[in-house]
Amino acid sequence: MNELPVGWAETTLGEVADWGSGGTPSRSDPSFYGGTIPWIKSGELNSRYVTSTEEFITEAAIKNSSAKLFPAGSVAIAMYGATIGKTAILGVDASTNQACAVGAPVAGITEKEFLYRLLQNEKKAFIEKGKGGAQPNISQAVIKAHEIGLPPLAEQTRIAKKLDELLAQVDTLKARIDGVPALLKRFRQSVLTAAASGRLTEEWRERQTAIPSWRKVTIGSLCITAFDGPFGSKLKSDDYTTEGVRVVRLENIGHLNFIGEKQTFIGSGKFAELAKNKLETGDILFSSFVDEEVRVCRLPNSDASFINKADCFCLRIDQSTVNPTFVMSILAARHTYLRIKEAVHGATRPRINLGFLRGFEIKLPSMEEQTEIVQRIEHFFAFADQIELNVAATQMRVDRLTQSILAKAFRGELVPQDPNDEPASVLLERIKAQRAATPKPKRSRKASV
Repeated sequence: MNELPVGWAETTLGEVADWGSGGTPSRSDPSFYGGTIPWIKSGELNSRYVTSTEEFITEAAIKNSSAKLFPAGSVAIAMYGATIGKTAILGVDASTNQACAVGAPVAGITEKEFLYRLLQNEKKAFIEKGKGGAQPNISQAVIKAHEIGLPPLAEQTRIAKKLDELLAQVDTLKARIDGVPALLKRFRQSVLTAAASGRLTEEWRERQTAIPSWRKVTIGSLCITAFDGPFGSKLKSDDYTTEGVRVVRLENIGHLNFIGEKQTFIGSGKFAELAKNKLETGDILFSSFVDEEVRVCRLPNSDASFINKADCFCLRIDQSTVNPTFVMSILAARHTYLRIKEAVHGATRPRINLGFLRGFEIKLPSMEEQTEIVQRIEHFFAFADQIELNVAATQMRVDRLTQSILAKAFRGELVPQDPNDEPASVLLERIKAQRAATPKPKRSRKASV
């Protein structure tokens, strides 16, 4: 441990809090569940205070299992797996599962708010200590033995207060930044809506002469061909291989983007049977299922060969008269989604068929205006993409800012030291003497720490 600030003392978490861990009552005994005692799982340590839980257990569970009741004001920390190091203050008397360690601050040495912030600061150290096994875990023993620098009690209060002030500002900033992606999504949709309605190029048309009016056309009339993928009778699970011809599945079709990470293959023999389903670079791929938005994209250029699976419609646009990117953009517009959604209203699993898509009508401008619209869409989307990159970088900086502030606090650099504060070493010795002189009460499972 680095040299400590004046008045601080080196100690362990076991000296500043009384620790215990929870347990899971047997699921085979129905009398253990459905009671009034909150039962916290490590995945529920998501906020500063835990006041509600998904499950409740009974007094019988406390008496007849490894579960224990911890008092409000104790601080819980996750010990296992992906949640290791997550921490929260118990806002109510509660029990926990065995994946949580719970520390009750020792009166006169520390308070719950300071202990909570201290454990937040130590999260990375706990994750490091948990490495090495098949699943990262720490134990109560590791937590109790973990060394910390303890400030004087008065300074602890100042630190906790200053952290509340600064981290509240960070949280406000983070909430605003986290809201930007949703704004950008709405911005992109507004661009597509303006494109589909003609508003995006309204002033452009006013500067042109002899520009044809927009006309209604069906999607099918714009295609050289349009086809669905082979269904289960032609493409079964045992036809899939580890390499070969790529199969476009529903999970590959995103909203204006092809999701290439998920790869499925068939062999050359099966491909020979399904050659009529071979896709070409630039084909429009359309998901038959109606989710929260239309899922449509173009097949990117690739050295691989592709076919489409059932419910992944392929639209091969006649590029001599129509811009495929324009068609894709109109299909992706919110207005299109609402029209399709209305058509499948009430269906248990909303989806459309290829006939519906072929007959779907859109308004088509001249080829010249299509080109102008696509250029403007790409310009606005590039602008949004750049903002999104900046937001992602800012989010990373803000996430690091929280840890930076915590680290500064526990190096003694966030608030000034006061020479009039009682040193932490004196405090620890006095409490140690008091505890030694006081007979240790028998532990009760009903109120354990």
